Amino acid sequence: PKPVSQMVKNTASVMQEYTQSGGVRPFGVSLLVAGVDADKTPRLYQVDPSGAYFGWKATAIGKNYVNAKNFLEKRYQDDMELEDAIHTALLTLREGFEGEMTCKNIEVGIVSSTDGKFRTLTPEEIQDDLDGAKK
Repeated sequence: PKPVSQMVKNTASVMQEYTQSGGVRPFGVSLLVAGVDADKTPRLYQVDPSGAYFGWKATAIGKNYVNAKNFLEKRYQDDMELEDAIHTALLTLREGFEGEMTCKNIEVGIVSSTDGKFRTLTPEEIQDDLDGAKK
């Protein structure tokens, strides 16, 4: 499989090419790309519409991202278990969420470090995590 960094670099290159050649940024969104390299190392990258990309251990994009990043800086730990990471992600999202967070208006995706596969949590799993985050 292709390393996550190579996939991100190729995507960023396409985005940067449009910025340079056309003088426009048709890709008007930032991306968070998560994956696992062949050596089982988890990776997280942010790709901006300009084609710039950055590696992170934890980050946030979108509305209220500055507060979310500050929240993550205080809570993130390298040795977190998956359940703790999900809990932290939900608490971070709740910081800037308008209205009530429910299993019907959010999605949570995870990448397995054992097989590199991506999956979204079921609404039931999300509800369980939301109930746990209230405590």
